[in-house]
Amino acid sequence: MLKIIPAIAALILATPALAQTAPSPIDPKQIESSVRTLASDLLEGRAPGSAGEDRTIGYLIARFQALGLEPGGPDGQWTQPVPLLHTKLGAAKALGVSVKGKATPWNVGKDVYLSTLQPADTVAVANAPMVFVGYGVKAPERDWDDFKGADLKGKVAVFLVNDPDFEAIKGDDAFDKFGGRTMTYYGRWTYKFEEAARQGAIGALIVHDTPGAGYGWNVVVSPQGENYDLVRDADKVTSLQVQGWIEGSAATKLFADAGLDLSALRKAARSKTFKPVPLPGATFAATFPVTREVVQSKNVLAKIPGAKRPDEIVMFGAHWDAYGKGPADAEGRIYRAGANDDALGIAGLFEIARAIKSGPPPARSVVFAAWTAEERGLLGSESYATHPVYPPEKTVANLALDILQTAGSAKDVILVGVGQGTLEDDLATFAKAQGRTVTPENLPERGLFYRADHFSMAKRGVPVLLMMGIAGAADLAQGGRAAGQAWIDSYTGKCYHQACDAWDATWNLDGAVQDIDLMLRIGSDLANGTRWPEWKPGSEFKAIRDKSASTRK
Repeated sequence: MLKIIPAIAALILATPALAQTAPSPIDPKQIESSVRTLASDLLEGRAPGSAGEDRTIGYLIARFQALGLEPGGPDGQWTQPVPLLHTKLGAAKALGVSVKGKATPWNVGKDVYLSTLQPADTVAVANAPMVFVGYGVKAPERDWDDFKGADLKGKVAVFLVNDPDFEAIKGDDAFDKFGGRTMTYYGRWTYKFEEAARQGAIGALIVHDTPGAGYGWNVVVSPQGENYDLVRDADKVTSLQVQGWIEGSAATKLFADAGLDLSALRKAARSKTFKPVPLPGATFAATFPVTREVVQSKNVLAKIPGAKRPDEIVMFGAHWDAYGKGPADAEGRIYRAGANDDALGIAGLFEIARAIKSGPPPARSVVFAAWTAEERGLLGSESYATHPVYPPEKTVANLALDILQTAGSAKDVILVGVGQGTLEDDLATFAKAQGRTVTPENLPERGLFYRADHFSMAKRGVPVLLMMGIAGAADLAQGGRAAGQAWIDSYTGKCYHQACDAWDATWNLDGAVQDIDLMLRIGSDLANGTRWPEWKPGSEFKAIRDKSASTRK
């Protein structure tokens, strides 16, 4: 058992959620108390491997204990180890491109953003040829291959962000080939880096544009040269010395200097006959010292055992980590503490746990997962999914909370991942009981379905449902959808992954309470029933789940 330092103990004792009381609705005052603690300077921005992690883990365990839950981790422990490789680039010794003998220095954070996932002390790329690979998609099931057998060994692959049909128009081969405006996994930057490594590239750079990425350049550079990965065997380490992004105008200039029109190539990349295009005479060079360490991080797992079918698991999840310490903002704040992303989600877990625990024992076991390293690439949940404590085939559903809107009550709830599974039908049923409707995400191009911890479980076939406030403008009771969009624009434009994602006394938690209560209702119904949610026809995860159907009879 981790020791709880006196300061954390005082915070726990001051939290009003701890008294065991009769069943009660989700309480915004208790949510506020939890968020204020999790986003406090004492927890130092909750970065994995930091003193802030130790304090956070202690706080989470103590809260779950006080709510009457049992350890839910391996071997009866509260935590599951998640060894992480943590790297950070130092000041560049060399960085830039050379085109036809003319060198152009690049500035980190202005022209390019880089990191590495190799366990080495130095990044060293010397005059590597650069190749434009379009959207970098290799999808045989969609009859699409941007690589066409090109040799990328020792080269730097340059990608466009999102899917080939993101900007496609009727008549283009890519039109509606990848879900239209709805991003598929092929559109995610994580996929592109993984595919570049599979193709043998030494580096991978994605051309940034805000509509395609779903966020501005300020979000791209927010990790400040840091990166994390699961600790891997030597033969599983990526081939990429560096990976990152090129700022849009810097990319346009690079292509122009090489005699290429980036705008024209964007159109060409929408054709299934597209072939990789070398940037004539262009090479990339980068030399950086690397600080690296293995960080022993942890997931926290708590459970309420099922009274009738304890081997069947309903799982709620949220991530405890944020971005830790960074440069001071205009108000002097140095901790990027993620008050909304995702302290608010963790606070929601506490409230759901309190509500379920205060009633009769559920028929199925209910597990609460507080994941580490979500902000570093969903690594905590991926580590769990690779080494599950509870078999995925007997996990009924994973219900995730990650960013909730704080602008007040809403007439609707936003559905992320339209058409994926039958849990969206549950969402509609229980939303109706609240007097609300369901609105499909109106920003599907941001690929949010693939950007939260539930995705690690979806890849193993577990039905999932995500509650994420930035997936679309809610129809707010005060101000309607315009007010909902204004909240998204303000949060993503100013505070997403920044120090200003801090507790704010002006927050109106009525909408967050609605969404947490909705997940509680869905989860409680599953925990006390016998049905198994399913993936809908056409979902890429249905075949995985179907293989284990016999275990659920």
